Parts: sequence; C-alpha cells; structure tokens
Amino acid sequence: MTQNLSAGVRAPDDDLGASSPGADDTVGSPEAIRAKQSDRTRPTAQAAAKRKAQRRPSAQKPPQQKSHQKSQHKSQQDQPRQQQASRSSGARSGATASPSPGTSNGEHAWPQRRVRIGSPDALLAVVPWLLEFEPSNSMVVVGTELPRAQVRITLRYDLPDPADARGAAAIASHAANVLAAQGIDSASAVGYGPAHLVTPVADALREVVPQAGVVVTELLRAENKRYWSYLCAEPGCCPPEGVSFDVTDHPAAQTMAAAASARVLSSRAELAATVATVEGDVAEAMDRATRKAEEQVAQLIARAARSGRQASIRRLIATAGLRAVGEAIKRYRRGSTVGPETAAWLTVVLRDLRVRDDAWARMLPEHRVAHLRLWTDLTRMARPGYVCSPASLLAFVAWQSGNGALANVAIDRALAEDPYYSMARLLREAVDSGAPPSLARLPMTPEEVAASYDELEADDDEDDPGSPAV
Repeated sequence: MTQNLSAGVRAPDDDLGASSPGADDTVGSPEAIRAKQSDRTRPTAQAAAKRKAQRRPSAQKPPQQKSHQKSQHKSQQDQPRQQQASRSSGARSGATASPSPGTSNGEHAWPQRRVRIGSPDALLAVVPWLLEFEPSNSMVVVGTELPRAQVRITLRYDLPDPADARGAAAIASHAANVLAAQGIDSASAVGYGPAHLVTPVADALREVVPQAGVVVTELLRAENKRYWSYLCAEPGCCPPEGVSFDVTDHPAAQTMAAAASARVLSSRAELAATVATVEGDVAEAMDRATRKAEEQVAQLIARAARSGRQASIRRLIATAGLRAVGEAIKRYRRGSTVGPETAAWLTVVLRDLRVRDDAWARMLPEHRVAHLRLWTDLTRMARPGYVCSPASLLAFVAWQSGNGALANVAIDRALAEDPYYSMARLLREAVDSGAPPSLARLPMTPEEVAASYDELEADDDEDDPGSPAV
C-alpha cells in the first residue's frame, strides 16, 4: 500500500464556519441527548490524565497519550483556524504499493510493486492512481527520491479560481515546507486545467520550492489529453501546441492498477459520494431507528438524572455503548455488516466520548479494511447530529490506511456538521501538515482509555460528594 497523506490547505481568508446553535437542555429530547454526549461540552480521557498529572507532578504520562486528544473541554473556546491556501483533497505518497511504515503487514497487505517516475508520460500515468481519482482544476505535487525517482509523497491542491497570486504563493509555500520536512530532495508537479489558472501556481512552485532545497525535475500542465512543460522550451520535444498523451496502457499505470485495492474514480466529487448520506428506504429506516435509539438513551438519562450525578449519566450510556460498538467491530472483522436498527444505536452511543475513544483505541491497522467498511457504513447511515464520530473515525482509519483523499472527505463530513468537532480538527491538522500514515498511531490502549475515564468520573464524584450513589 502506498503511503497516503493530504495537503489540505485552504484559502487564506476562508473561515471554517460558525459554531452550531446551542442545544436545548430538556432531558429526554434529542437535543438534550446530543448535549449530554457533545464533543464540545465534555472533557475526555486526555483531560482526565492531565488533571491526574497536575495533582501528581512527578507522575509519568503513558507514552501513547499525547497524540489524539487535546483537552476537548477547551474545544468550545477554540476559534476556527484561518485557512491558508486552496483546499486540497488528499494525496497518496510512497514509492511502493506496500504497507505503510509503522503498520502491520496483515490482512489485505499490498504486494511490493515499486513505481518510478522517469518521464512526463509516467508522471501523468501514475498521478490518478496516487490520488485514486482523476484530478481536475488541481495542482498535484509529487515528491520523489533520487536517484531512482521513486515516489515518496503526493499533494493535491485546488487551483485558485479566479487566479490569485496570494493563493498561488500559499500553495507553493505549503508544498515546499512539507517536502522539506519529509527530507525529500526532488519533486515533479502537474497542473490540471487551463493555463490562466495553472501558470500562476506553477510559477510560484518554480520560485519557492528550490529555496527549500528541493529540485523541481518536471513541471507540466495537462488539459484535454495534452500536456505542456514549464521547464522545457525545445520545440522538438515540447511544441507550443502541446504533446498528446494516453496513459491507459502505460506500464506505470498497469503496475499501479495491479497493486491497487480500488479503482480510479472519475473525480473527487465521486469520491465524496462514497461517504455521502444514504437516501431512500435506508434513510427512512434510519430515521425511525434513530428516534427509537434516542428514546432508549433518554430513558438512561432520566434514570441517571434522578441520582443528580453527571458521571452516572455518562457511565450508563458508556456501558451500553461500549458493548454495542465492540460487537460491531468484531462483526465487521468477520466480514459481516449491520442493519439500520443496530447502525442507529451505534451512531447515537458513539456521541459519548468514552465510547468513541474506546473504538478509536481498537483501530488496529491489521484490520484496517474491515474498519474502513464499518465507519463508511455508519458515516453514510448516520442521521443529522450523529455524523461527527463515525466520520472522524473513518478519517483516522483512512489516514492510517494510506488514503488521504478519503480521510479528507470524511473530515469534510464531520466538520460540515460541527466545525468545532475537536477530533476532526486534530485530524485535519495532522493531514494538512503532511504527517505520514506512520504517525497515525493509536493514541491510547483500550485499558488506558477506560482508566482515564474512570478517573474522570471519580473526580466528578469527588467534586460533588453529597450526591447519592446510583
């Protein structure tokens, strides 16, 4: 499997959006259920660990704790990050079709097939397979490793439209920074689209990337099955009218096709459609099942509310949710699926952060194919208000699996529902920064998640010692 990551840079002044309206706190309503489980209103296992460390300064944190959860109780205070350049989709990197560094060579491991970019035709043949969709109105930057020109990293950016010098400079700066941070010494790039949109970005890349110590070995514009070179002015090989190309039977494309676990989609929109909300009979069944699941959770909340303890509410929901999600993970690993009633219950209980974080901690890379199916199904089937958790888990597993394009469209779905959802924002920061899948490590073990939440609930009990026990 080729390693996959995403640039994810955006327009400098394009804000992520406003927070969703505050929820009605009426116990038993869908809004109240969501508020009780909100990513923005509850501290997480990381917060509990931080509080423990503050009480015992000499205590050492478990080495895995630092990765995934910034005190999420602070997330409601966070302001959306300012976007920095045109939005990118996601990119695949790595010269080989082999398992990502740091992951197990387990189920569905890709065969070792090395692809080298040694010509414009080879570059054009490989790019769609690296992205897993046909790019358009895009600048694709492929970091390679000398002397064999093997692919190390790929970044795709939307072209600023209309053309914008500031946006072009931001794309070039981001690409240069990521390439340099990855220790890459050479790069090729292809702009897909009309000259008036591609040329400003190409010019910026030619100026900025070499300043980072990266040699630009090829820089093309492709449109309507013809390409033009920005580095070659010889009319014999690069005529003004461009060079026609057809990479269908190119050896590099055939090698990638033989190694790939998926087909090349026609566009990024088609990729986004693979995680879009279901419609028709399934959607109607999910509506009914979700209302039923909300009623079940409302009963748990009402039962716990009589005790007057906030921790009791979390404990009851988590107990029910942990069992259901654990069984769903096992079912998908066995090759099975779930129906609307089970899916609805899962999406509702996954709003509880302990349930979500326990699921996150169980995303072992050797089962990544099964996990991709699970979270894709739940992301598509989830009703409004319940998309963030499965979509964010899908994004993590996609990044872990080397599919940055899928990670980005999953993050898009989560942030479309809640622009402040902290897990999705953290994952976006990771893939935007060019972090490779080898860094998509599990943040905690299930045992550490359980211990942290147990301590959090114990702290809540200490803060309200007069409350009766459930």
